[in-house]
Amino acid sequence: MKSSHQRVRLAIGTAAAAIVLGASLATSVLAQTVPAQTVPVQTTGDQPPSQTAIDPSAGAIDLSQTSGNLALTVSETEGPYYKAGSPEATNLVDSGMQGQVITITGQVLDQNGNPVANAWLDFWQANASGAYDNSGYTLRGHQYTDANGYYTLTTVVPGLYPGRTEHIHVKVQAPNGNVLTTQLFFPGVTQNNRDSIYDPSLLLNVADNGDGTLSATYTFVVATA
Repeated sequence: MKSSHQRVRLAIGTAAAAIVLGASLATSVLAQTVPAQTVPVQTTGDQPPSQTAIDPSAGAIDLSQTSGNLALTVSETEGPYYKAGSPEATNLVDSGMQGQVITITGQVLDQNGNPVANAWLDFWQANASGAYDNSGYTLRGHQYTDANGYYTLTTVVPGLYPGRTEHIHVKVQAPNGNVLTTQLFFPGVTQNNRDSIYDPSLLLNVADNGDGTLSATYTFVVATA
């Protein structure tokens, strides 16, 4: 017959075993009910990644500036004063001509952003008083882009005439491409918003040279076929 001390030790041992067994069973059940965490897999080659990293601070992609998706320059009406056969010239300013001199530079590009060499540009405009020379070729001239698609035009800021804001007419054509007929506008002119032909995408980027003359830039995007 077991003594009271033996019975106590047996009871304590049995209880301890039950605790250990219970803890083991709990761990086993937990392992079956709690899913393991997913770890992103690093991949190489053509295998797609298991997760895509998203940078919330990244700006939206401008599709108009991606390769093959440059927006074509907006076309505008030719107007009543175009004359074919203008002289080849990059400087339309005659001696003693009135008006503020402005030099416009830029490029002609295709929709892939490639420069268009030997593109034809034909400019015509009103003088500082808003009048066109329809008997001769004053403030009229054509030129061709260089090997890198660059052009330059020295002229005067055109004046206003009834119903129109300040503008310069231009035709642009890539070799073997279609002719783009459009107009260039000047920023900050009150009449811009009153002119039904005005388009802000055709605004020149103008800077004051500090010597009474202006500089401006504009890039044309044209179809090449």
